[in-house]
Amino acid sequence: MLNRTDVTADVSVSDYWIGGAPGVWAGEIASHSDVVRVEPLAAVGAGCLYRIQYRNPPVIYLLRTLHLPLQFPLQIQAGFLTWEVVSRYAEFRKVLDHARRADEGVQVISVRRGPLRSHLPMLTESQQELLTRAMAEGYFAVPRGISLTELSRKLNRSKSAVSEGIAVIEKRLVESALNAGSLA
Repeated sequence: MLNRTDVTADVSVSDYWIGGAPGVWAGEIASHSDVVRVEPLAAVGAGCLYRIQYRNPPVIYLLRTLHLPLQFPLQIQAGFLTWEVVSRYAEFRKVLDHARRADEGVQVISVRRGPLRSHLPMLTESQQELLTRAMAEGYFAVPRGISLTELSRKLNRSKSAVSEGIAVIEKRLVESALNAGSLA
C-alpha cells in the first residue's frame, strides 16, 4: 500500500503496486468481500499500479480513535501484511490486542525505542506539513489528484514557493533513499 485516504467514515481508497501484467489481478482483488472498486491505473516496472476502494478493517477505526497515523508504505507479500505502528507502548498494546482478537496469528516482528526511520531525512515542521498536505490532496498520486496551482491556492501560498518546497522535500527524500541503499 502506497497511500490511503478516507472516502467516508467506513470506506477508504488506496494505491497499491502489485507485480504482474497490468490489470491481471483486478478480478481477483474485486472478488474480496471488502473491496468496493478496483481500477488498474498504469503499468509501472514489472507490475501495475491499482487504485482500490474498500471497506475499512476495524483496526482503522482503532488507529483513528488513538490518533495514530498509518505508516506507509505497507507491504503485502505472500498473503502477509507488514506494517509499522509508531506509538507509545500503551497505545501499541491496544492496537496489538485488537489485532489479535481479529486474527490470532498476528506476530510482532520487533519493538524498537527511538526513531524507527532514522535513515529518512529530518524535515522541518513546515516541510512535514507541506508533504502531508500534498499527499492528502493527491499531489503525488498517479495520475495527480491536484495540480500545483490548485494545491498552492489551497495552501494560500505562491505557486513558486510550493514548487520549491516540494522540490527540496523530494531532493532530501531521494538523497536519503540513495544513501540508505548504499548502506544496505
